[in-house]
Amino acid sequence: MAQPLKAMYNEGFLRSLGAKLQSAYGGFDLEGFVAAAMRNPWGELELKGRMRRITETPGAFLPLRYEEALKILFAIDEKCVGFPYLIFPDFVEAFGGAGEHFELSMAALERFTPKSSAEFAVRPFLLRDPQRTMAQMLHWSQHPDEHVRRLSSEGARPRLPWGQALPMFKRDPSPVLQVLEQLKADPSLYVRKSVANNLNDIAKDHPGAVIDTARRWKGVNAHTDWIVRHGCRTLIRKADPEVLGLFGYAGQEDETPLAVNAVLSVEPAELQTGDSCELAYALNLREGEAVRIRIEYAIDFVKAGGKTSRKLFLLSDKTVPGGTRLTGKRTHRWADLTTRRHYAGEHAITLLVNGREAASAALVLKPQDKGEHEL
Repeated sequence: MAQPLKAMYNEGFLRSLGAKLQSAYGGFDLEGFVAAAMRNPWGELELKGRMRRITETPGAFLPLRYEEALKILFAIDEKCVGFPYLIFPDFVEAFGGAGEHFELSMAALERFTPKSSAEFAVRPFLLRDPQRTMAQMLHWSQHPDEHVRRLSSEGARPRLPWGQALPMFKRDPSPVLQVLEQLKADPSLYVRKSVANNLNDIAKDHPGAVIDTARRWKGVNAHTDWIVRHGCRTLIRKADPEVLGLFGYAGQEDETPLAVNAVLSVEPAELQTGDSCELAYALNLREGEAVRIRIEYAIDFVKAGGKTSRKLFLLSDKTVPGGTRLTGKRTHRWADLTTRRHYAGEHAITLLVNGREAASAALVLKPQDKGEHEL
């Protein structure tokens, strides 16, 4: 079994980090640092808890003045590269938030982000002083280093996973969109992915703003077109008619439905948590010119309280000639995941073509028989 991510922060890592700190600061107490970092309840701390414990511990073993402590981190940061060294930006977040340290802290985040990432550490600065920090982000969007340019987008995402929410940008994303405007044709895929994810975040609160942006950006540059398509993925999944039309998906016509004679089957129609079923579908497209279609299936998962929550799964996204008969199969596993727990009950399964329901089936999920499973 793979070790949890938090396991990277262990005594070996602490001793290695301590030795580096000692090489730059002769008075550093390596043994005291390791003991203080691993004090109880070290074993119970999760990833972010261990990270912050390590971040805060040098504060007791390095010079008290933030500027002097930061100089020591600058002296060793070339040897501190990779995910575990998120503790360096975290040090800036923990100790450099005072207003008089703003410029030094921004310089530190700019320096550290290529070696790990400062996307989480910059967010408290945005919450405290959004105008000043967004001016810095706008400046970073023109930086020659792709990691710094990415920080200008990723750090300002309204809904960054694992990161603090930025409610002011959920209310008004215009400062973020100004930064994204500078990055819309960035040559780095690393940056473009962040811009697309940022647009997708914004679309959840301000779909109209993202649609307007997509209309302005689309067709200008191949890099920009990639960003627009991925940035609108949530709106496409929601089958927003305006967005579907923007990306060339065929619309529905009252007199001639897009999909006809559609069928969906599920086998077996009754199973236990942990089992799998096979979904099979078939449909005919209306006669005429070639059409772009997006075929999905939706499952209305039964929740703990008996209500349902719909989740979409993509089957096909392509352009096909009019009149084509399409068929396909997909195996769906009903095993519990860290992000989804299954509950017993009847689950509706629906075939969707460009967001419109075309056929449906039902599956009854039963609790896993623990006795049989153990045998």
